[in-house]
Amino acid sequence: MDLATLLGLVGAFAVIAVAILLGGPPNIFLNPPSLLIVLGGTAMTVLIKFNFAQFLGSFRVAFKAFRTHPKNPEELIPELVEIASTARKKGLLALEEVEADYPFLASALELASEGRDPDETINLLKKRKQETSERQKMGSQVFTASGDVAPAMGMIGTLIGLVQMLSNMDDPKTIGPAMAVALLTTLYGAIMANMVFMPVADKLKLRRIEEEKLNAICVDGLHGILNGQNARTLETTLKIYLNPGNQNNADDQNAAAAEETTGLEQAA
Repeated sequence: MDLATLLGLVGAFAVIAVAILLGGPPNIFLNPPSLLIVLGGTAMTVLIKFNFAQFLGSFRVAFKAFRTHPKNPEELIPELVEIASTARKKGLLALEEVEADYPFLASALELASEGRDPDETINLLKKRKQETSERQKMGSQVFTASGDVAPAMGMIGTLIGLVQMLSNMDDPKTIGPAMAVALLTTLYGAIMANMVFMPVADKLKLRRIEEEKLNAICVDGLHGILNGQNARTLETTLKIYLNPGNQNNADDQNAAAAEETTGLEQAA
């Protein structure tokens, strides 16, 4: 689980809960009609904008994004360098025995070991990369739409509550519940939009950017491996994806390992 996301969600709701508890009895903030208007109305309105598969798919994308932490490029590049060294020494068929914990890299190695033409393999990988990016983009769009709709549904609930209140001014007992619906729907809409939907949409956008970089590293790395590029040259090529500070750190950490790898290749 992504610790920052978990801490942010729990912390935000904890702050609101403490503020409510300090101000009086919390049960006055529970109103089923208001929840129905905001949650149900938001879900149904978003379904108008997207199809059912896209709507459900957004939750799968979000769950996958928050359940797993993305691999760091600083970890992925040395792994590709090692794979390149293995391929040069043992041939591309040896890639069948290589195990990779990053799913996209694992699928890339599976394609590479099937003996296809290198250009065909790279084109297939680029298509997979694009499809993965599109699925993640769709997931963030669904949550962005939910964040846009939730405050509007809160306003609709407020108008409903005001209409109910004004139409029953002769009965004082109905004024309180109607006013609660009017105010709480606005509150629920603001909370769901600003504490759930929009932050999740932004996190999915960030995760998509991170995974696009990782997948691009895999595509370029496999391109070099299929073309017989040596490990040291491949490492230099892939480190362009790192920030300048991380490039320097990677140079210091991997210099000895790269020299040893090159020596083994020459001996082989």
